[in-house]
Amino acid sequence: MSPSLAPFALELGLAGLLLIVFMANLLARGSDRRAVGWIATAGVLVLLGVAMAIPPQGSALGGIFTQDGLALFSKRLFLAATFIGLLAGMSATEGPFIRRAGEYHLLVLASLLGMLVLASARDLIVLFVAFELMSLPLYVLTGFRKGEGVAVEAALKFFLVGSVSSAVMAYGLSFVYGAARTTNLAGVAKAMGSGDPLMTLGLLAAFAGFGFKIAAFPFHMWVPDTYEAASTPFVAWLSVTPKAAGFVALFRVYFEGAGEGATLWISMAAMLATVTIVAGNLMALPQQNTKRLLAYSGIAHIGYMLVGVAAASATGTAMVLFYLVAYVFGNMGAFLVVDVVARAEGSEATSALRGLAQRSPLLALAMLLFLLSLGGIPFVAGFWAKLYVFWAAAERGLYWLVLLAALLTVVALFYYLVVAKRMYIEAPVRTERVPLPFALGLAVLLCVVGVVALGVYPRAVVMAALRVAAPLF
Repeated sequence: MSPSLAPFALELGLAGLLLIVFMANLLARGSDRRAVGWIATAGVLVLLGVAMAIPPQGSALGGIFTQDGLALFSKRLFLAATFIGLLAGMSATEGPFIRRAGEYHLLVLASLLGMLVLASARDLIVLFVAFELMSLPLYVLTGFRKGEGVAVEAALKFFLVGSVSSAVMAYGLSFVYGAARTTNLAGVAKAMGSGDPLMTLGLLAAFAGFGFKIAAFPFHMWVPDTYEAASTPFVAWLSVTPKAAGFVALFRVYFEGAGEGATLWISMAAMLATVTIVAGNLMALPQQNTKRLLAYSGIAHIGYMLVGVAAASATGTAMVLFYLVAYVFGNMGAFLVVDVVARAEGSEATSALRGLAQRSPLLALAMLLFLLSLGGIPFVAGFWAKLYVFWAAAERGLYWLVLLAALLTVVALFYYLVVAKRMYIEAPVRTERVPLPFALGLAVLLCVVGVVALGVYPRAVVMAALRVAAPLF
C-alpha cells in the first residue's frame, strides 16, 4: 500500500467490505440472506487481524486524521466488539434478520466506519461528521423490527434525543471554533488555556453533547427503552462500542495537547461521574426486566469510567481504556446470555433465569462470571477495571469520589446477586436444557475467555493502554 494511504488502511478495508456486502446482497437469491451476514462477519474478523498486525502510521491530510496508538487501540476494540455482535446475531430466527440480513449488516458496518474515523479525527469538522456517520445507522437499527410498535417508538425516542445531542454539540463546537479560530484540535488545545469565556462555553456545550453519546446522567433517557425494544445481539454491541467511541473522542478534544488545561475539567467530570453512578445504580435496583437492569447498570458503569476521566491524567485515561476492554466482554456476554434464555422462555424478565444452573450449568456459570465482572469481584476483568480507575482518581486527590464510587459498587452487587440467586437458588419452572445455537454459543464463549483472561493477566492490556495514553499529556 502507498505510504500516503497507510493511515487509512482499516477505513479503506472496511469501505471495501461494505461494497462486497452490498453486492452480495444484490446478487443473493431467496428470502434467507444470512449468507450475506457471514460475509460481513468474516470480513470484520479479517480486519481485526489486520488491525492487530499493523503498527501506528502517524498523521495524514495535514494532521486532521491520525493513526496513532490511541486510534489503533480503539479500532481494535471496535472491531473485536463488532465481530462478537455480528457472530451472535447470525443465530437470529426473527424474520427481519433473515430476509433483510443485507440491510442489517450494511448499517452495522456503516456505523463501524464512523467509529473508525472518529477514533482518528483531529479536526472538529471531521469529528462531528464521524459522530453522525456512527449515529444515524444506529437509529435505523433500533427500529429494525419495524413490525413491533415498541421498537419503532424506541427508535424515534433515540433519534430525537440523538438529534438534540448533535445540535448541542455542533452549537458548542461552533463557539470553540470562534474562540480558537481553527478547527484543528492542536490549535484548540493551544487556545484552551487562554481563559476565553467563549471557549469555555463552547467546551461546556460540547461536553453536554458528549454526555448524550456516552449515556451519562442526565442524558441517559434514551437508554432503557432502546435496550428493551431492540434486538438483543444489536443491543449488546450498542451498549459498548458507540460509548467507547464517545470516550475516545472526549479524550481527543479535552485532553490531547491541553497540558495543564486538562485539569479545568476535573470538577466537571467528577460531578458528572457522581450523579451518573448514583442514578444508574439506584434506578437499576427495582428493575424486573433483565435488559432494563443491564441498561441502568451500564449507565452506572459510564459513571465509573468518568471517575478515570476526572483524574485528567495519562494513568486515568489508560485505565478508562482498560475498563472499556473489560466492559466489552462482561457486558456483551451478559446480554447474550439473556438472549439465549429469552429465546427459550419467551421472556426477558429476571424470573426467566430461574433455575438456569440446574438446566444449563455452563451457561449459568458464564452469566455468573459476567455478573461478577460487572460487579467488580476478584479476580475477573471488572475487578481490575474498577480498581485501576479508583487508583488513578486517588492519585489526583479525589478520595471522596473514590469512596462514593466504592460504596455504590456494593449497591450494584445487590442487584447482580439477585440475578445470580434466580439462577442458582430458585427452582426452575421447566427442567429441559436451554438450547444454545452454535454461533451465539461461540460469541458467549469468546466473552467468557475475555473476562477470565483479563482477570488472570490484565498486565498486557494495561501496559498497552498506558503506552497509547501517555502521548496525550
